[in-house]
Amino acid sequence: MTQPQKSPNLVTDRVKEALAVTLRGCEELIPQDDWVKKLARSEATGTPLRIKLGLDPTAPDIHIGHTVVLNKMRQLQDLGHTVIFLIGDFTTLIGDPSGRNTTRPPLTREQIEVNAQTYYRQASMVLD
Repeated sequence: MTQPQKSPNLVTDRVKEALAVTLRGCEELIPQDDWVKKLARSEATGTPLRIKLGLDPTAPDIHIGHTVVLNKMRQLQDLGHTVIFLIGDFTTLIGDPSGRNTTRPPLTREQIEVNAQTYYRQASMVLD
């Protein structure tokens, strides 16, 4: 006899806890319904979510504003989810102007490597 499958959309106490952790310190979570469904599916299947953050090492240190995201990722990591911290180099190498009026100055491979190592070290203070 097979055991009944949990509904992937069942909002369990663990899902409610994960949602509460996610919302703590947030003004608004968009789209919240989709996030709850992902949490419920993760709980029902026993498969942790994979949460990713990608940064370009354009400066010598991680921006203080990134600590909000890193701390939230740590909270989700503490709930059993997998976090992936990505450090890219291509846009840094070409001086991508995203979100700016002027092009960022391109960095050398050596500068990018030093910045990336610093980012990794700083993120590791928060993430496992």
